[in-house]
Amino acid sequence: MQITRQADYAVRAILHLARSGDVRTATSAIAEEQKIPPSFLAKIISQLSIAGLLHTSRGARGGVTLAREPKEITLLEVIEAIDGPIQLNECVGDSGSCSFDEDCPLRPVWCEAQEELVAKLKGTNFADMAAKGQAATA
Repeated sequence: MQITRQADYAVRAILHLARSGDVRTATSAIAEEQKIPPSFLAKIISQLSIAGLLHTSRGARGGVTLAREPKEITLLEVIEAIDGPIQLNECVGDSGSCSFDEDCPLRPVWCEAQEELVAKLKGTNFADMAAKGQAATA
């Protein structure tokens, strides 16, 4: 399983804003520093705004800010805002989708792995990641 490039860019954009504090940041600055194609970033910003993770403003003093404190935004929220719900295999979400159903020895493994992944992503917030990143560069 691999998250999409779009989700990776979204995570990097949110992390950039978490490190910036409560400062309105131009999307061009995020694009340049995070090496994200500006037109692609514009679509990502729109999706994150619709998901309630960012506030956007247009104009000469426009830019983007986090809609909530970095400690209140999880890695899971950002990834799911872009890629949708995490699902390692189609049988994880719907037990009726597999012809083997209850007799399948793989389904419990997929379910457990997904639960652990979702828990890890849900337990990781952007304040913690921003602090770790700044400590490494100091």
